[in-house]
Amino acid sequence: METPVSRSALYGKLAGPLFRSLESATAFCKLRSNPWVELTHWLHQLTQQPDNDILHVLRHYQIPLSDVEKALLRQLDMLPAGASAISDFSHHIDLSVEKAWMLASVRYGDNKIRSGWLLLALLTTPELRRVLSSICAPLAMLPVDELTEILPSLIETSPEAQERPYDGSGLASATPGESSQAIPNGVQDGKSALAKYCQDMTAQARDGKIDPVTGREHEIRTMTDILLRRRQNNPLLTGEAGVGKTAVVEGFALAIAQGEVPPALREVRLLALDVGALLAGASMKGELNRV
Repeated sequence: METPVSRSALYGKLAGPLFRSLESATAFCKLRSNPWVELTHWLHQLTQQPDNDILHVLRHYQIPLSDVEKALLRQLDMLPAGASAISDFSHHIDLSVEKAWMLASVRYGDNKIRSGWLLLALLTTPELRRVLSSICAPLAMLPVDELTEILPSLIETSPEAQERPYDGSGLASATPGESSQAIPNGVQDGKSALAKYCQDMTAQARDGKIDPVTGREHEIRTMTDILLRRRQNNPLLTGEAGVGKTAVVEGFALAIAQGEVPPALREVRLLALDVGALLAGASMKGELNRV
């Protein structure tokens, strides 16, 4: 059985300029209101860099950069638009990164994914080459066998040669779209919104991370009674800062953890919403509704 590779770990192998180009592609996709970050966005952003592996290849084969840009711009105009948020990276981006890492690490012994390895992955993977042919014919017409042999020498003077993997050491992980928040974090890492934006106070109480609370027994009993009602069962704690609202909640969490509540509440989890994390993780105000 194959062990699935974490997306963030795999994307962390992108060389710095390639990672940043995908980050730019994500922001570009959002700016154009496209629903998915596509290879077209990524290749377009790579053509905007002052120098990289792909530009070295184009110069060697005397392919005008303007021809590549025109083809990509035509394809960009054909993408669906009107999306209020980015859904995710397309399948083809995930596949291209995976195949590029295989080429980089296994065939060429590199510890990072460069744009040259990415281009070769697009050319040598049948599914990806079909996509490349549809979005940028000048790139798809490159001689695959010859390029496979001479690519290392073509790109040895590229600035990407001096770059390290974006993860720095290969131990950390990262995902494009995080720093710009163009893609909601919950989409990228697969965590539920509750796990990402809430703290489980009952779990903290069981782990001894909440200090004992005294003098709040009446408020805790009142809260318990309200929660057990059939109607109007949402307790609301109000008061100035410092009057002890948090202490009441912590005391209630301790009561749940210690089984000192009616049976109907003994399996309840008390979750505290981290509003700061929620606001930081939303790419736009409308995303709050999705969480």
